[in-house]
Amino acid sequence: MKPIYKRIVLKLSGEALAGEKGLGIDTNTIMRIAKEVKTIQKMGVEIAIVVGGGNFWRGVSAKEMDRTTSDHMGMLGTVMNALALQDALEKLDVITRVQSAIDMKQIAEPYIRRRAIRHLEKKRIVIFAAGTGNPYFSTDTTAALRAAEIEAQVILVGKKGVDGIYDSDPKLNRLAKKFETLNYIDILNLGLKIMDSTATSLCMDNKIPLVVFGIDEPNNIIDVINGKKIGTHVKED
Repeated sequence: MKPIYKRIVLKLSGEALAGEKGLGIDTNTIMRIAKEVKTIQKMGVEIAIVVGGGNFWRGVSAKEMDRTTSDHMGMLGTVMNALALQDALEKLDVITRVQSAIDMKQIAEPYIRRRAIRHLEKKRIVIFAAGTGNPYFSTDTTAALRAAEIEAQVILVGKKGVDGIYDSDPKLNRLAKKFETLNYIDILNLGLKIMDSTATSLCMDNKIPLVVFGIDEPNNIIDVINGKKIGTHVKED
C-alpha cells in the first residue's frame, strides 16, 4: 500500500516510551515503536521524531522549583529518551541522527534546519531532542515548530492510554464522546487539552494537520501512514 504522506513529524510523549511502568524507559515498548518506524521508513516516508520527557520529569509540575530550572531538567529527560530511541533504531540497522536544541556536542548534533532536512532527504531518521531549547515551551510546541521548519505534511501525535480526542477525559467519564474530525479553532474554543494552546495556534497558523491516535495499539503508526481512519484528524476549516 502506498503511504499518503511523504514527510512527517511523529510526536511521542515520554509516558508512551515508559510502557506499563509509567516511569523511566521500557525497552520492549521502545523496540516495538522502533520496528513500526522502520516499516514506514522502508515505505519511503521521511520521518522526524519529537520526544517528550514526562517519564523522567515534568517541568510544569515542580511547583516549588524555579520554572526555568525545572524546564531545563525536563529538556534533559527528552535527550535521554531520544538516545534510547536512537539506540533501538540503530539495533534495527536504521540510520538515525539526534539533534538537540541545547548544545551537547559529545552526544548529539546541534539542531540546524538545513542539516535536518538533508538527513531526511538521505532517508535518515531525525530525532529532535531538548524541546525548543527554551523554558516555558512544551514539546508539543516543539513538534509544531519543527514541522513548520522542515515543511512536514502532518504531525502524528501518539498518545498513551487514549485513542483520539474526546470532549472529556474518557478515563473519568465513560460517556465521553470521541471526535472523528476537528478544526483547530474547535480545540481552542472547547479547551481540549490534547496539545497546549501555543502548539495548536502554531499548527493553525501554518495549516499543519494533526492525527491524534493511540500509541499502545500495535501497528497504529503504520495504519495512519496508510490512510486508515483511526484516531482524530485535526485540520483547518
